[in-house]
Amino acid sequence: MAIPIRKWSEIEKIKIPARIVAETLKLLEEEAKVGRTPKELTQLAEEFIISKGGRPAFKGLYGFPDGVCISRNGVVIHGIPDEKPFEEGEVVGFDVGVEVDGWYGDAATTIGIGKISPLHQKMIDVAKEALYTAVEKIKPGMRYKQISQIIEEVIRRHGFTPLKGYSGHGIGRRPHEEPQILNYVEGKPNQGEKVKNGHIFCLEPMICQKNGNPVLGKNGWDVYCSDGKVGVHFEHQIAIWNNKPIILTEV
Repeated sequence: MAIPIRKWSEIEKIKIPARIVAETLKLLEEEAKVGRTPKELTQLAEEFIISKGGRPAFKGLYGFPDGVCISRNGVVIHGIPDEKPFEEGEVVGFDVGVEVDGWYGDAATTIGIGKISPLHQKMIDVAKEALYTAVEKIKPGMRYKQISQIIEEVIRRHGFTPLKGYSGHGIGRRPHEEPQILNYVEGKPNQGEKVKNGHIFCLEPMICQKNGNPVLGKNGWDVYCSDGKVGVHFEHQIAIWNNKPIILTEV
């Protein structure tokens, strides 16, 4: 399936849910404190999204039960919010999707609750570095596999490994469109689809400590690193216009 090429008027429409995503993530970061529960924050986020004219896009998507993915206790992505209060030193990931008038926004972040270990803070910093380094180097004509290569090089340079089997993706009229953008290279980086003006996609580094093979939790959603250690996830939605990348999910 071809990668959709959007007009500027369409990008302007996509900016609306993307902005709500960014504001929702900021709210979650501010409210995620010791003693609060993921269920409380999910309800807060859903109410906020609706108040802004959006719809929590993840609620019911592929059968997911809540409006926000909240990943904790070693879960890297797709965590189902629970009712256990946050504790000091936890690493928690938030992944938010919003739909407005048939257009989709999507982004994610990982934060620490209170003071976290230097190792976990380094992982968060590396995930951000991998993403922003890739964004800085994106230009029309390069291959999407070259973006994957940049992300992987940053992750491995710091001694970590990408989570296998999961990826960034195109986004627009559906929450997941072409292309698939892995955080590691499969095949040759100089092959495959090219970046073009009008493309909109999400980059989302997912980092494990030692072993990046995924393990699916018993609930069918939680995804862990097979080394059993804490992983992290960071994501932004990006549009390519006038030969430059524009991050749509920054406040």
